[in-house]
Amino acid sequence: QVQLVESGGGLVQPGGSLRLSCAASGFTFSSAAMSWYRQAPKKSRELVAGITSAGITTNYADSVKGRFTISRDNAKNTVYLQMNSLKPEDTAVYYCKAVGRRSGLGPSYAYWGQGTQVTVSS
Repeated sequence: QVQLVESGGGLVQPGGSLRLSCAASGFTFSSAAMSWYRQAPKKSRELVAGITSAGITTNYADSVKGRFTISRDNAKNTVYLQMNSLKPEDTAVYYCKAVGRRSGLGPSYAYWGQGTQVTVSS
């Protein structure tokens, strides 16, 4: 069974920090591309950060560059999102996404976590 379980969301004041975690199972994590998306009320889901298994190369949305850092620990099958200098505009549900294979020769699939709420407010 493929599972992506996010944790670490919550309420934080502007300027504060938060670290999100995404624990993965049921697919070949070490060769999967991982990313974080977010969706605010009445807005479309947007890519926040991505990371590839080999490199490691990363990319970020312009709105979070210099403030957020994506990382992964393949031994723990976990991807992280460190969020610093948080702003009210960062308030959203954050989702973990994986693109990978369930077996070495099988097709690739996109997998989504359930999401975790991040609220930045005074």
